[in-house]
This record gives sequence, C-alpha cells and structure tokens, in this order.
Amino acid sequence: MISVFAQIVQRLPGHLIESIASRQRIRAREFSYSSQIYTLMLGQFLHAFSLNELVDISEVHRAELSRIRGISPAKRNTFSNANRTRDPVVAERFYWALRDRFSSSAPGFRNVSNRGALARFKTRHIYAVDSSVIPLSLNCIDWAKYIHQKSAAKLHMRTNVANMLPDFVVIDSAQETDVGKADEMCANLQDGDVVITDRGYYSFAFYNRLNERNITFVGRVKHYLKYTVVAAVPEDKRQVGILSDERILLAERYTKRKYASEVRLVKAIVEIEGVLREMVFVTNNFTWSARTIADLYKSRWTVELLFKELKQTLQLQSFYGTNANAVKWQIWAALIVHLILRFQSFLSKWQGSYSRFVGIVRTAIWMKMDLAKLLRFYGTAPPVVSKARAGNIPYLPGFEKAYLKAMGQQTA
Repeated sequence: MISVFAQIVQRLPGHLIESIASRQRIRAREFSYSSQIYTLMLGQFLHAFSLNELVDISEVHRAELSRIRGISPAKRNTFSNANRTRDPVVAERFYWALRDRFSSSAPGFRNVSNRGALARFKTRHIYAVDSSVIPLSLNCIDWAKYIHQKSAAKLHMRTNVANMLPDFVVIDSAQETDVGKADEMCANLQDGDVVITDRGYYSFAFYNRLNERNITFVGRVKHYLKYTVVAAVPEDKRQVGILSDERILLAERYTKRKYASEVRLVKAIVEIEGVLREMVFVTNNFTWSARTIADLYKSRWTVELLFKELKQTLQLQSFYGTNANAVKWQIWAALIVHLILRFQSFLSKWQGSYSRFVGIVRTAIWMKMDLAKLLRFYGTAPPVVSKARAGNIPYLPGFEKAYLKAMGQQTA
C-alpha cells in the first residue's frame, strides 16, 4: 500500500507537466517542473507556511517522495530560484489540462445543470465574475503595492454557477481594477450566455460590448444614475419583493454615448446570507421576470463561496517567494490542489462539508491506506443509538449509568 499523497499524484497524467514545459521550450536541469509542482502541491496539502518548512518536509520524506513519480527534494536555493525565475504558465496550463481530463473521464463533474430558482435555464451557461484580494507583505513584495502601506495580489475569477468551478482565472497585482479586467474575463463567452457582475465591473461601455455580442448581463448599479423612464411595471403587477421594474434611457451625456439603447432597471429585496437587502440591478434582458433577475444576481454568491473555500482550506496566507512569478506559482498550485480535491470529493460522493473533506485528506496525507475506503468510512455517520436500545449493547460492568448519561457538549 502507498501513501495517500502517492495515490493522489499517481492518478494524475504523469507526462503532462513535462509535455507542457517542452511545448514552451523550457528546459529544467536537476529540479524538474514536475518536482516543483508536486512539492508546491504538498505545501498546500500540509499548509506549510514557509519555504524552509516545505524544504524540510520534503527532505524528511525524501525516500517516500522519490517513489512518487521520482520527486526530487530541492535545496532551498534551487527551489527558491525555480519559483522566482520559471514561468508559471506551466502550472496554469497544467490546471486547465487537468480540468479537461477530469471532465472527460467523469462528465458529471463539470456538466451540472442549474438548480433551484435557475433550474429552468437548461441550455444556458450562467457565469459569475468577481475578484478577491490576497494580502501580501509590503516590505518584501513591493511589485504588488496597491494602496498606502499595503500590498496584495488579486485573483480575478469567472465561475460557472452550476458546478461552482473556475472557468477563467487571471492573477495580477491588486492595482488592476476589476473593470479593467472585465473584457478579458468575458472574452470567450458565447452568444446567449449570462454573466453576473458585482459593482466593481459597473461600466456601461463594458455592458454595451456584452449587449452587442448578445450576452445577457446582470449587474449592480454603483452610484446615482441619471435616466428617463420609458416604461414601468405598475405596482399591482409586480411580484413580491420587487420594488420597481423600469425600462430606461440613460440621461447623462457622457454615459449615454457609451450605452445608447434602452436598459432595464430592477429594484428588489434580496436575501443574502440570511439578511434582506435592497438592491438595484441593471440588465439588457426585458423578457425574464424581475424576480428571475434578482435570483440570477443572488446566484453570484457562488463565486464568493468559492473564494471563501479557497482561502479557508489552502495555503494562501503566506508565500514562499517575493516576486510575481513565485506568488503566481503558489496560487496556481493552490488551484490545482483545490481542483483535485473537488474531483476526489465528486468521485467519492462525499456528503459532508468540503472543509471536513479537506481536513481528512490533510490528516491522512502520509498514511498508507486506501483513500477511497478512508473517505467512505468518514463520510458515513454512525447510526444514532437510542436509550431504549442501549441495553442490547455490551458495556463494562459498573458503567451502566455513565453509558446512559449524556456526554460531551450534549445538554438534553
């Protein structure tokens, strides 16, 4: 039996990393690209917080790692230099190639139908676009300075709302605004797709380009908007929770030049994380109900949940290098591990929380036992034993009262 980490790595296409590197005409000497990526993945699994810690872990487990695709532990300077000088596009392309492999081997992993209030969108792809700031240390990472005394990278992500998987990713300095990346994030969307954006992407020039491509957009209004009402739905015909539903023309001269067509403005009460909030949405769709527009925007929170999932379960709190390449290598390694864990969770039909799933895998990473059996064991809760049946269960003589007494944090 091999370790859990070996089982995970050996299920990946072994030739793929070096094949990608060779297509890039990149050569590696003693420390291969495969060893670099697998070691960075190990740092994510184990939450190694420093380069020294990760190097020490790989040295301690040198014998085990050498049996896993010939991973060669690197010296600190070799590893640091690889992260600093090598192009992270290798890790990026490995991620997308891996996602395609997983999708082809198990179509249900990626091809998920829209559910809940959006179940009627059977043939449409619905995407949420957002970004998340990853704080960095300013005293050593000055390339990513974005405000006074602060430094950060920004992870721009387009997520498929149905399967909650990244569909497009851009990693850059936090100096780059969301709207500045908007066209890039939506460049390969198709006719009929739906894109949902937050106020950071509020730009009528951007909305107009989406409208010309026949892409439905739903966004938040960022500030006071000057407009004239062309038509409005009467109050007695509006759905519950819809405060207004209007067709408008932009009135401000500069904004009107960017978007000359009619646009729809919907004001609604939306429940977000258990809190009712009043929101104003802008969209180019005049057919769907106002409640559908509100439900579409509500589904945008899947990308917020994805960011939370990434930050809570992966090692994105401290970085092994200080330049842009090193940061991007680590973030792509984190995304690769997230993809692998999500796929393994799908295969095992895990019913518990994702964070618990990650915790089990992390705890067992060096254990030599079958991962599938381990997940089946921990993924099935033991049956509840009633006090009426307690007498049929063997216990030590003299411990009858203690056995029937509530234990731990139970209060009833």
